[in-house]
Parts: sequence; structure tokens; C-alpha cells
Amino acid sequence: MRNLIKIFSILSLLAFYNIDAQQVVRKDTLAGTELTITMDPKVNAALESVEDKCSKTTSTVISRDNDDDDSPSRPIKIYVPNRELTNAEICRKNPRILGYKIQITTVKSNEEANEVKAYFRKRFPNLKVETDASLRPNYKILAGSYFTKQSASSDLSKVREYFKSAVAVQYRIFCAEAK
Repeated sequence: MRNLIKIFSILSLLAFYNIDAQQVVRKDTLAGTELTITMDPKVNAALESVEDKCSKTTSTVISRDNDDDDSPSRPIKIYVPNRELTNAEICRKNPRILGYKIQITTVKSNEEANEVKAYFRKRFPNLKVETDASLRPNYKILAGSYFTKQSASSDLSKVREYFKSAVAVQYRIFCAEAK
């Protein structure tokens, strides 16, 4: 009997709870295709009020920019020239980028890595050298930071005089340090 009362009370609550939904057809602003959405009328009203506010602010900005009162309001087109970004512009947007480093050698222990780094620093004091331990138990010794393989080639040829196995490898670099 108690279960019957519980079921009856739940059904009576659900009977009073009704969902009013309506189909709304909108046009996509970019492609112009129609999009059909089913939503509550209150949500639709809220969306329409937000869209009205957006369209009013766009039209007031356009009307301020144009001196002609007769011209219809249309969105402003921004002209962006097709050109290659400078290194400074790239660095501003992305402080770490995919560039190149010179992999001097790979060693088996941290002590060996420190010895190779000390030897390298004596020979090339102007190049930054670091250890990458991501291949443990092996350690990669990396030097320099370059945007391209071509920019690394001059330093690579000098490094190969002392380290025959040196090679330029792709690596994440700090943009500000790169040549």
C-alpha cells in the first residue's frame, strides 16, 4: 500500500510539471543556413533580447563611423594584409614555440652529462647548453635555440668539429632565446 501511495504521489507531481517547448528557426550568421532549435519560450525571449542589444550596439557603432545617413548599416570589414609575421610578433603571441636545438650527444648517466656540458661550455661559451632527462636512464645534451634548421646550420658545423654525432633536432624552445 505504501509503495502504491509513493507511486501515485510521484505521478501526480509529474502531471503538474509540464514542459512548454517550441520550435525556433534561426539563420546562421556566417553561412546563412537555417537551424531549427527546440527550446522553452522564456529562453527564446531571453535570447532575442540579447540579440537585439547586440544588433543595437553594432548599428550605433556603424552609424558613428559612417558620415552618410542614407547608407544602410552593414558590418565593418577589416582588411588584414597577407604577409609573414615577424619573429617579434610570433614571440608575443607564443612565448614557447616548436623550433630547433642542436643535440650534441646522448649519455648514460648524469655525471657524464655534466662532464660533456662542462667541456662544451669551455669550447662554446656563447651557446646555452642544457640536459634533457626525458629518456632516462639516458640524458640528451642540447645546445642553442633556433627558429629553423638553416639558422642552426652555422653553429652545427662548428659543434661537429668537436662532436661528430651532433645533429639539429626539433624541440620546444623559448622564442625570446632563439636565433
